[in-house]
Amino acid sequence: MFLSRGSLPLAPLWEKFFMGHEGLYSIYIHTSPEFIDEPPTTSVFYKRKIPSKPVHWGTASMVDAERRLLANALLDCANQRFVLLSEACIPLFNFTTVYNYLIKSRQSFIGSFDDPRVTGRGRYNKRMWPTVSLANWRKGSQWFEVNRNLAVEILSDEKYYPIFRNHCIPPCYVDEHYVPTLVNIMSPEVNSNRSITWVDWSKGGPHPKQYVRKDVSMALLNQVRKGFNCTYNGHTTSMCFLFARKFHPSTLEPLLRLAPALLNSMN
Repeated sequence: MFLSRGSLPLAPLWEKFFMGHEGLYSIYIHTSPEFIDEPPTTSVFYKRKIPSKPVHWGTASMVDAERRLLANALLDCANQRFVLLSEACIPLFNFTTVYNYLIKSRQSFIGSFDDPRVTGRGRYNKRMWPTVSLANWRKGSQWFEVNRNLAVEILSDEKYYPIFRNHCIPPCYVDEHYVPTLVNIMSPEVNSNRSITWVDWSKGGPHPKQYVRKDVSMALLNQVRKGFNCTYNGHTTSMCFLFARKFHPSTLEPLLRLAPALLNSMN
């Protein structure tokens, strides 16, 4: 599921990722309603856009778009795992590796943690109580992966989402708190409490580091692919991230150059 402003500038890399695996994936794209361009008919992204509405950063419209993507993806009963990505995301492994990792996982992957700082608990609005308490308040990345049951829970929620729409306003950002908090309240046991999409927040601020052409190297990608430890199905692994962002359109050429090593490697 791609949440994008318009085109997918890294589409050629994703084309290579999906190539040869037809029948094992479905693609859904939410763009600005004004964006009407279509890729070539031979593209895996051809006619994959869903009916959309305007999205404004920092508002509930972002989560509205996420729920719209889930609603469309759930219509296909064959879909079992749901990954939210942006136009600035790239795959870190080949399709088979990613597919097996997700299908065999006993948990979903949603970053969800108790952040005591002003950018965490400090965003809690007391008007949310008692439906949402400070003890249940969580923060996490908006780029999630969920199984079908959890996707249904998120989409069918009519109790908590109105609370967030009405009371989580900047500097509270619904996309960073709603899903992490909802899952913490309703189904914490099915969540790994980590995201599988790597983002560099080391510089601080409201936006993560953006990688440009000169930043791209196999060393950088391998650092993300193998440089961390986490738990997967009860065992420690160094394969923690399957995707990464935030990659500028200028990174496409070097990424395509590295694609054979990136997408043909199993680990």
